Parts: sequence; C-alpha cells; structure tokens
Amino acid sequence: MLAIVYTLIPVVLVIALGWLLKRSSLIGDAHWSGVAQLCFLILFPALLVKTLAGVQIGSTEVLAFAGTVLFAVFAMTGLMLLAYPLMTRRFGVTPAAFTSLFQGATRWHGFVALSIVGFMLGDEATAYMAIVMAVIIPPLLVINILVVSSFADGRGDLRSVPGKVLRNPFVLACLVGGALNVSGIGLPDPVYPVFDMLGSGALGVGLLVVGAGLEFGKVAEHRGLVAFGTVVRLIGMPLLMFAGAWLFGVRGLPLTVAVLAGAVPTASSSYVLARQMGGDAPLMANLITVQVIVSVVTLPLMIWLAQQ
Repeated sequence: MLAIVYTLIPVVLVIALGWLLKRSSLIGDAHWSGVAQLCFLILFPALLVKTLAGVQIGSTEVLAFAGTVLFAVFAMTGLMLLAYPLMTRRFGVTPAAFTSLFQGATRWHGFVALSIVGFMLGDEATAYMAIVMAVIIPPLLVINILVVSSFADGRGDLRSVPGKVLRNPFVLACLVGGALNVSGIGLPDPVYPVFDMLGSGALGVGLLVVGAGLEFGKVAEHRGLVAFGTVVRLIGMPLLMFAGAWLFGVRGLPLTVAVLAGAVPTASSSYVLARQMGGDAPLMANLITVQVIVSVVTLPLMIWLAQQ
C-alpha cells in the first residue's frame, strides 16, 4: 500500500504544480486552453497509437476485459436512473443537478487515467487503458447526451452524437493504433520515435492541465451533493469494476487497469456539456475539483485492493 502511495506522489505534485501555475502570472488562461487542446488532439492520441500499434494482447482477454468495463458503466447508469426519484423526493435534487451527478458518476478523466497507468504500470497497462477508451467512450457520450438532454432543458441534438464519437481524437487514435497492430504494419522505425516523444510528453503535461482546472471557490455551496457524487464515483464505480471482473473472470493487470479506470475522477469536459446543454455547471465544476482531490486518497486504496 505504501509503495503505491509513494509511486503516486509525483502525480500529485505535478497536479499541484499545475494548480500553482494557473494562479500565478506566468501562464495566462488562454494559454492553458491551448495546452489542454494540445493534449487532447496530439499528445495523448500519439501515446495511444504508439502503444496499441505494438502491443500483443489475446482476443479472448480483450473480450473479457471489455465486458468488465461495459458492465460497470451500464450498471452505474441503471443505478443512477433508478435512484433519481428518491433523490428528488428526499433531497430535492433538481433535474439539472441530477445530470451533473450522473455525469460525475459515469464519466471518467482520461488524462488522469492514462498518466497514472503510463507512469506506474507501463506499456501493456496503457494498451489496456486504450481498450477501455475504445470500448466506453462511444456509449458514454451517447448515454450522457441522452440524459442531459432529457433531464435538463432538452437542447441536446442527438443526431450529432455519431459525428462527435467519430471525431473524438481518443477514439480515432484507438482505431488507428488497432489497425496498425492487426495489419502487422506497426509503426515504422522512422515514425516510431516521433510518436514516442509526443506520447512521453502527454503524461506530465496532461497532469499539469488537470491541476490548472481545479476550482475551489464555491465547493461549500454544494457540499452535500458533492460528497454524494464523489463517493458514488470514487468508491461505487471501482466496486462495480470489481463486480464485472468477477463476472467475466478478469484477473491480474487487466483487473488493476479496470479498477483504476473506475477510480479516477470524472471528465473535465463534463463541465462543458453541463454548461452547453442546461445542466448544473457550477455543481459539475465542484464535483470535478473535489473528486480530483479525494482521489489522492481513494486511488491508492483501490489499486492496492486490485493487486491483492
């Protein structure tokens, strides 16, 4: 357990550095937006292509692993929808607030997941995390747009969902890397170092962006809902990953990666979706911030449990 905590300390320090830099005068807000776009469009996709192009994972393992993560996602979706009437009657949760709680429970922070996996567990684990992305990003986008458009103010255009999925750089990178692997082409020698250099830069820069996105100003206004949403995401989702792994017979490194994917905070892009489609954007921002902070404690615990 202590070894895992020590391994994660550099991750926490880089996130803290990002927070400090954002609040200094060294890097302006406009620049942070550009850095985040660089990570999203170039650095992390390069890491995914490089890793998937050369990894060797059996098809049976991939199917069982995909079943594990999909089970957790759909189980959490069902549980949150079933809990909605109780939330409204007992706690006065508004439809807009529910959409933020739903996003906070089901979506995940790819920057954090890829950075930790690449730093702690190596290329094979990164390949499994890429499989997680390829498997759950499309259904998660569809599910969350459906929920936000249904429970908020209905401004969601569901016809745009397929295009958003196909234009997602992470999905495209998984498709390209997988095609290079299956075809046997891989990454040629002159090209591999380019993807290697770009992918290596993704880990540190991505964590700096996570730190820069933390906002503490109004957390106290939503403390009850934030506490609930944080427990559901950081405890509930990894427990569902454990259940899915038991159901599909997943063990070892794939189990650790699945649990880690469940235990990372919610996606920072959840705030954008909440703001654009009538969700509770301030609550969403608070959920993102608190989940990142609390995951410093819960992530090592979940990784340790997965490795027992």
